[in-house]
Amino acid sequence: MMDDQAFSPEQAEYLKGFFAGVEARRGTLLPDAPAGGAPPDALRAAQDATVAQGGTLTPEEEAKRQKHPLDRWDELTARASKGAFPKGTDILMTKFHGLFYVAPAQDSFMCRLRIPGGIMSSHQLRGVASIADDCGGGYADVTTRANLQIREIPAAQGPMVVMRLGEIGLLPRGTGADNIRNITAGPTAGIDPNEWVDPRPHVRALHHHILSNRDLYALPRKFNIAFEGGGAVAVLEDTNDIAFTACKTADGALAWRVALGGITGHRDFAKSAGVVIALDDCVPVADAMLRVFIANGDRTDRKKARLKYLLDRWGVPKFLEETEALLGRPLPRVADDALTFPPPAQKHAHLGIGAQRQPGLHWIGATTPVGRLSSDAWREVARIADTFGDGDIRLTVWQTFLLSGIRDTDGAVAALAAIGCMTQASAVRGGLVACTGSAGCKFAASNTKRHAAELADWLDARMSAPGPVNIHLTGCHHSCAQHLVADIGLLGAKVERGEEMIEGYDLHVGGGAGPEQKIGRLIRPQIAAEDLGPAVAGLLAAWAGNAPEKTFQSFCAAHDDAALLAMTA
Repeated sequence: MMDDQAFSPEQAEYLKGFFAGVEARRGTLLPDAPAGGAPPDALRAAQDATVAQGGTLTPEEEAKRQKHPLDRWDELTARASKGAFPKGTDILMTKFHGLFYVAPAQDSFMCRLRIPGGIMSSHQLRGVASIADDCGGGYADVTTRANLQIREIPAAQGPMVVMRLGEIGLLPRGTGADNIRNITAGPTAGIDPNEWVDPRPHVRALHHHILSNRDLYALPRKFNIAFEGGGAVAVLEDTNDIAFTACKTADGALAWRVALGGITGHRDFAKSAGVVIALDDCVPVADAMLRVFIANGDRTDRKKARLKYLLDRWGVPKFLEETEALLGRPLPRVADDALTFPPPAQKHAHLGIGAQRQPGLHWIGATTPVGRLSSDAWREVARIADTFGDGDIRLTVWQTFLLSGIRDTDGAVAALAAIGCMTQASAVRGGLVACTGSAGCKFAASNTKRHAAELADWLDARMSAPGPVNIHLTGCHHSCAQHLVADIGLLGAKVERGEEMIEGYDLHVGGGAGPEQKIGRLIRPQIAAEDLGPAVAGLLAAWAGNAPEKTFQSFCAAHDDAALLAMTA
């Protein structure tokens, strides 16, 4: 037994719990183990280890330690009965149930859903529309994780939203805070004639595995997972903490190549781990990797708590060794140059009409006005999906959606156009992405959705870009709209204008993901929002006049920062 006098009373208590958990997992128990032989859960065990090593837990970790966030439902309902919103660290705890208190931007909750692979049924979409009407602002936003958000939820309605979503199979447990976010995959999964692997069964299996394992709600920080099956529409898997990419081995077998550590807001992409696994092995491998992160991620500094920083500290080889120790078997090591990968997706392939692998059927991709539709419009989308298609709605990471199983494409296209969801768009509007912005997020410096719509209107009225271009507007450093992987990335900023501070942006260019993987370059800080049109038009005009045969990214790569800055003037 350990000598309690060698540690402070608090450290001794933590160490007892930590070693009790270790021994319990080995099949033995310490003499003073908890009654019934129950080991500490993964959250407490990881916190015990941090303290035992002399670390000081963050206030957020201390709050989770006092009472597991999943056990705080009674606190949430008690506040709702009084019409009260959470305060302090309770704001983070409430996010474990999918509710985000977004004051001061809006004195209300936002609820983020969990839609595995972005695919939902017309029945579920009608349910979301009804919840948004009855309990929210009467609209829902598409996110950059192929998901939906309901906003303007009063304090008293928070639990009702969660319960009603659970009743239609969309329980938002763990959609915020230090949890595994919505798992993404290509929207043409299972219907794409050129797809190598249908990721839907794997996404679904991992989704339910997460929902069913309490220990997987013990992460030190949020976590993103994506599957790329080789379909027509990019899913930006290399921006995720774990990326499973379809590949073929030298003998022609289909498998997943594993990449780790993507977090483009911190200027890093997921890098190949040199590991290839069987298709059905993704759930146990992901589970083991998550548990290694849970046990060893930083709980003393939230700015260094993502998986990237554990990989930076350890290196990938050690992370894989720890993963293999949990799995009880080695992971196959295969270099990328010994693998074959699917052809890269084309820009703006999320729009238009595509033939499915099912004979006689088509999918249709349509825009949403900067990611937002009213509840009535979403109900109409559900009706169109039922009337013309198979009843599925497939959300994309581009804040758009696809309908599948369509026979009468003309009828479906006309019905979508009637609610402002266009299947064709300009080279600018087709890749326009905007986060919630200052109208609904306390972190945002600018009203991104309004400025995105204004920018597209201004540009479309005056010019045509020579090719597809992705323009992403994000309101703050959290980079929810992933401005650093856009052709033109705009990061919200305050701009001094006389004695006033007005809304504006820092202008980045040349970013990309997948085959164009590159972090964008800042070429002009603090442009007033009203001046965005001429600045962006200058870049697009120079591209059109000098190198229209090139992509916008390659055009930017051929010029230094000073030359690109001059173009914006």
